[in-house]
Amino acid sequence: MPLQQARKQYSLMPPVIKFLLLSNTLIFLLEALGGISLIREFALWPILPDDFVRMAQARGYFINRFEPWQLLSYAFLHGSSMHLLLNMYALWLFGIALENFWGSARFALYYLVCVVGAGFVQLLVVSFTAEPGNYYPTIGASGGVFGVLLAYGMIFPRSILFLLIPPMPIEARWFVLIYGGIELFFGITGTDSGVAHFAHLGGMFFGYLLIRHWRNLPPARPDRLPG
Repeated sequence: MPLQQARKQYSLMPPVIKFLLLSNTLIFLLEALGGISLIREFALWPILPDDFVRMAQARGYFINRFEPWQLLSYAFLHGSSMHLLLNMYALWLFGIALENFWGSARFALYYLVCVVGAGFVQLLVVSFTAEPGNYYPTIGASGGVFGVLLAYGMIFPRSILFLLIPPMPIEARWFVLIYGGIELFFGITGTDSGVAHFAHLGGMFFGYLLIRHWRNLPPARPDRLPG
């Protein structure tokens, strides 16, 4: 394929990325109008045993229940404009290369698996650690974004990223390994509480499994399969 033609086909705003940016932004605006009801219905709430619910209700606490759709819907909710901005910027920054390389259908499937996988891991963690009056929902696209970050590091491992803090260049593969290690440390030690570190790790883990699965398949379209 001529270089000029390849450049024309590369999109800075491919369809799935565009949909995710617009939908997350629109839903955030809806949160500003009726945020409490959206959080109660669509955030990812822990699975609570019946005795836990009875104990919490006896103490006067309002109980939000887990529903299956929350494993996907939580990723379209955000707690602040900065939360939204950082997630969407990272999704666009790393996701456009992947969607252009894989194609929109494969990228959409990958992102979906990372979001649901991240939600599943986080659900296990918060469900086992919840206490009456001290349990919380999970919101944000970070689990899917971390899966996208892992894929970028695996598909374009020698791509150079320029960090702001510290100001230095680093290869994508090392950036992913370091960032994943930091998330694991924070998650195990409980440092930086209030951040869903296990959702981040879950998104990376399920993304890794899917990429390994794709690499073991016969290459029906070699130009679209992960490298």
